[in-house]
Amino acid sequence: MSPLKPDLHAILDLDRIVHEPARLAILTVLAAAESVEFLFLQRITGLSKGNLSSHTQKLEAAGFLETLKAFRGRIPVTSFQITEDGRAALHAYHKQLRALLPKEGQP
Repeated sequence: MSPLKPDLHAILDLDRIVHEPARLAILTVLAAAESVEFLFLQRITGLSKGNLSSHTQKLEAAGFLETLKAFRGRIPVTSFQITEDGRAALHAYHKQLRALLPKEGQP
């Protein structure tokens, strides 16, 4: 058995919802804040409105973030916050990635 096989299986076992770069960026930003407004998240990730909307909907469907709707005066404001399940998924993802890295002193 090749020593690469377990690592390849571990890569295939990564959570595909979290692993997608745009969603990983969104969860990473949300994990560092109590809540984040749509326009700030769009600016910091560089995603288009449609792309950001699509990714946040997928994360919400997975239970990893919550969408908050409010008004600032007469202007609607959409914000997001990470859920406990989202934090757990992000933590598990980071743990899986660290396990894939070579140990110190190994190639």
